[in-house]
Amino acid sequence: MAFLQSLQGAPAYALLFGALALSGFGLPINEDILLLLAAALTLQGVMEPVPLVAVAWCGILCADGLIFHWGHRFGARLLRHRLAARVLPPQRLDAMQARMLRWGPAYIFAVRFMPGMRTALLFAAGSLKMPYRHLFVFDGAAALVELPLLVWAVRTVGGRWQEILAAVRQWQGVLLPVLVVLAVLAWVLVRRRRKAG
Repeated sequence: MAFLQSLQGAPAYALLFGALALSGFGLPINEDILLLLAAALTLQGVMEPVPLVAVAWCGILCADGLIFHWGHRFGARLLRHRLAARVLPPQRLDAMQARMLRWGPAYIFAVRFMPGMRTALLFAAGSLKMPYRHLFVFDGAAALVELPLLVWAVRTVGGRWQEILAAVRQWQGVLLPVLVVLAVLAWVLVRRRRKAG
């Protein structure tokens, strides 16, 4: 954040694009928090809203395209591997894939608004060999909705963006452990039912 704040103009946009694109290679960056920070920098004159939306849109599509590509290329083999089958049993995988196929491109549009699950769901969509054009059209359309709203919302709250960002970070810190605990409880209940049956 401090480094990005110290930049002006093209270098700031280039860093934002690079960070977003590299998240498609597995760089551990929270895309949503990065976008909130970048939107907040429009209040300080480091970036302008319209170029920010354009650069972020390109970076997001690049990252999502890479994740989708990895799923397209390696997903079927990885998801059927015995280690993956322990986490995602074949019958559950088949049900999830049937759901994706039923929703089709609308599924890809919805994935953009699912932080925390986005990477896994895009990878799974790629493993189904969905056409690349569906990704770029529907993910691109969803990003065109999300990004201007995000920038507008941050600029509307003005000076309170740091408080809101702190709340988002705190909420995410609570949500992940809760989801892990729920997943473990669900796993334990499923195992007990199988043993009882």
